[in-house]
Amino acid sequence: MAPNETLNGLLAHGAPDAVAIAIPGGPELTYRRLRAVVEQTADRLAELGLRRGDTIAFVLPNSVETVVLFLAAATVGRAAPLNPAYKEEEFRFYLDDTGARALVLRKGMSEPARRALPDGVALIEADVAPDGGVHLSATGRHTGASSATVPDPDDVALVLHTSGTTSRPKQVPLRHRNLHFSALNIAATYGLSPSDVAFCVMPLFHIHGLMASTMATLSSGGTVVVPPKFDPMTFWAELEHHHATWYSAVPTIHQMLLMRNRGERPPGAGRLRFIRSSSSALSPETMHHLESRFGAPVLEAYGMTEASHQMASNPLPPAERRAGTVGRQTGIEIAIMAEDDSLLAPGEDGEVVIRGSSVIDGYANNAEANATSFASGWFRTGDQGRMAADGYLSLVGRLKEMINRGGEKIAPREIDEVLLQHPAVGEAVAFGTPHEQWGEEVAAAVVLKGEATEKDLLAFARERLADYKVPRRLFIVDEIPRTATGKIQRRSVAAALNEK
Repeated sequence: MAPNETLNGLLAHGAPDAVAIAIPGGPELTYRRLRAVVEQTADRLAELGLRRGDTIAFVLPNSVETVVLFLAAATVGRAAPLNPAYKEEEFRFYLDDTGARALVLRKGMSEPARRALPDGVALIEADVAPDGGVHLSATGRHTGASSATVPDPDDVALVLHTSGTTSRPKQVPLRHRNLHFSALNIAATYGLSPSDVAFCVMPLFHIHGLMASTMATLSSGGTVVVPPKFDPMTFWAELEHHHATWYSAVPTIHQMLLMRNRGERPPGAGRLRFIRSSSSALSPETMHHLESRFGAPVLEAYGMTEASHQMASNPLPPAERRAGTVGRQTGIEIAIMAEDDSLLAPGEDGEVVIRGSSVIDGYANNAEANATSFASGWFRTGDQGRMAADGYLSLVGRLKEMINRGGEKIAPREIDEVLLQHPAVGEAVAFGTPHEQWGEEVAAAVVLKGEATEKDLLAFARERLADYKVPRRLFIVDEIPRTATGKIQRRSVAAALNEK
């Protein structure tokens, strides 16, 4: 294993005077400056007594200091970015579960996180200078080493958690070698180069934003533009100003951009080499509208935290990008597994399993999850899918989200996509609802963007779905609840609406 298979090694790829990070209305950091600031910040963390194996949590908006803290904390110990929208009890859980030794915040911000701070955990406040330098001031730590040591590829660099839709969130320790491989893998998939500019609209407490938008770009010597948050009002103006060549987002963000579009090609869209979509399913309808209005190929990808993000992706033109699929495996192996752990032939439905250099060795402190998540050297994703003979992967749904109507297994995504074909439907989520005779029946929630009644939508679905797949209950709602990263959790939607 090469000694530079670390996050730090990725920063060596950028030309010293090339812009690495640009903040709209804020500082720009060249690669030379970014490397220096990361090194200075890592040394400061070491001076505060933090060392290899210590978890350094931080609660920051998308910003220069978020990228710097991520890289510096991963150099010294283990970085643990947390969602700024968490409530006090959530902060308390994550700080306790990761065994955090320090918490980094902006001055005067994140009051719930401050209240959740456990005894003995250092509180560190971060300030950013106009030149992008990061100043850290701390309480509760003694002076430690004078400088940080170089991490090893096997050291844990990043600690994240699964979303916990069906159980308590599981702690995912990602090693430097996992992340290093993933960044290069993503960059290779899309042919990223020093001339590329990524517009990062995904939060940097999530693997999508950290790896696809940020580290893959930095590994290629390109520029990452980091607005504080996604804003559909300013998106195209900022993208044009910074000459962005691509962006990656969840379908929710794509849909918000489409809703504001009146049919014209937005300013700046002409520079886009491609648009990437990941983290939840993109309907063929949304893909079509994105391509026709923004004029760039849309590449749906498949990723998960346990694989350091990307596992599969549709390819760049002139290769085929196949709507309704997540493309072919990229860098790691993907197969379809039966319940008896045997691998299935193309065209057969089963569980998607993966193995490769970006995949975790195991969950932290969770022997039960590790026993059920690994089989014959493969990691079980929990996703139901099928592989075409030419390697294109279609996801049917989550195994635990499949609707079981009297023994008939129904994939909710199939129902979503039919409802989304109706011109009045902006969003659709199907889920199971308890039924005395069948065990479960099909239900769905929709958000309208035009005029339609429940009767209209059910008639539309009845023309396109087998009778047993047609929703027996249909809820027209103002919005569908999502996680902070834009994911829809069907079980949460079901729990909220099944009580009505």
